[in-house]
Amino acid sequence: MPCPYLGGRVERNLFTELRGTQSQKLHDQLALAGFRRSHHIVYRPACPDCNGCIPVRIPVTSFNRTRSQQRIWNRNADLCVVSDDAQATNEHYDLFFRYQRGRHAGGEMAAMSFSDFRAMIEDSVVDTELMSMRNGEGKLLGACLMDKLSAGLSAVYSYFEPDAERRSLGTFSILRLVDEARARNLKHVYLGYWIEDCDKMAYKSRFRAIEHLDTSGWTDAALPRVQRPS
Repeated sequence: MPCPYLGGRVERNLFTELRGTQSQKLHDQLALAGFRRSHHIVYRPACPDCNGCIPVRIPVTSFNRTRSQQRIWNRNADLCVVSDDAQATNEHYDLFFRYQRGRHAGGEMAAMSFSDFRAMIEDSVVDTELMSMRNGEGKLLGACLMDKLSAGLSAVYSYFEPDAERRSLGTFSILRLVDEARARNLKHVYLGYWIEDCDKMAYKSRFRAIEHLDTSGWTDAALPRVQRPS
């Protein structure tokens, strides 16, 4: 199918279905191998002429906020952050809809109905939670769907108030996941794929320390130069 990240390219994915009593264990194992979850499917890019999608994760114990990230953390100190069962509500859908129209207008997800949104949030056979961020008046400003793994948290999808740019809620949600993982004595926060040539994914390299998966396993070495099709 057409690559959703790099224009003019075609993607190929290796995938399998999560089902049955061993779903959580399988999800844990495949996350270590760089797979991501969508609904009850886990997948990993397997494009023959491109290795642009690099699995990355934050090691919680060695992570330190940059000065810029600390300012973002302080700027959002007024928010109440709560993680609960992953359930779709009209309030969350309204925020998701505004986010898609404000940040990703024209994308496939901007046309998602409430039923589509509910499937994204609730169609999971593993331990999944929805983190909500509210201001002092109780207004929902941001949310992050996350999977709990045996040794970490995996960020599945985040959405936030598009008009609250000064808060940098996308960055704050990741900082909050790190804090949540630390509080739960979990070792890692999985961020999905770093894609150097895609602005929507390249930001992940700003989180330090960061590890990526290569042919020898997870490493904190410098992120690699990617192979691009000629």
